[in-house]
Amino acid sequence: MATSGATTTIRPEEAEHFARLARDWWDAKGPMASLHEVNPVRLRFIRQAIDCHWTGATGSAKPLAGKAALDIGCGAGLVCEPLARLGADVTGVDAAAENVAAASAHAEGAGLDIRYMTGEIARLDIGSFDLVTCLEVIEHVADKRAFLFDVTESLAPGGLLVLSTPNRTAASRVLLVGAAEAVGYVPRGTHRWSDFVTPEELGELMGEVGLEATERRGIAWSAAQGLHLSDNEALNYILAARRAA
Repeated sequence: MATSGATTTIRPEEAEHFARLARDWWDAKGPMASLHEVNPVRLRFIRQAIDCHWTGATGSAKPLAGKAALDIGCGAGLVCEPLARLGADVTGVDAAAENVAAASAHAEGAGLDIRYMTGEIARLDIGSFDLVTCLEVIEHVADKRAFLFDVTESLAPGGLLVLSTPNRTAASRVLLVGAAEAVGYVPRGTHRWSDFVTPEELGELMGEVGLEATERRGIAWSAAQGLHLSDNEALNYILAARRAA
């Protein structure tokens, strides 16, 4: 099993890549347009996972009231802000100080009180959280097992984890890396296909650090529906998990 704090999981080159995008992160038509398009789909899954995990939350406008939420790899806050509006006391952590600065400025402009921090989660004294989200992050870290161990350590007993990542398939290689970067849908250099994780690989890693998945869906695209939750996991998938009993 990996040990907390012993391994550096942040890749400096990855942090630098995303830091260069910080000032345009909230531009829905800019270089992060793909995140703006997928974000409603991810948030729909998160809300469903919240309602399933905390059954008393169903139908509430503030299902996370009284709960602490952590978004790991928060970028400029695209997930942190909706979580705050759902009532959570939100912390966002990112490898790039430029992203944290952009996130803090945007939250202040929106009148939201969100704590943002830069660095490795294992080396930050941030406590534990009822909800931890980690979306499109694990494919960018240096040591996936050590990173998942640290994610698990940040999850409070009885807490909920939501994680999403691209699948390593022939389709994702052609579409998410080749085509998406060629046409500018994703900034060049964003993805390394060899770092993508299959659901089976992720399930094995999760088991090693004491996590079990409770729900998993694909994120697919079609001309009729656009990006949507699906049984098709060929490109991307999102899951809910908890500490194993």
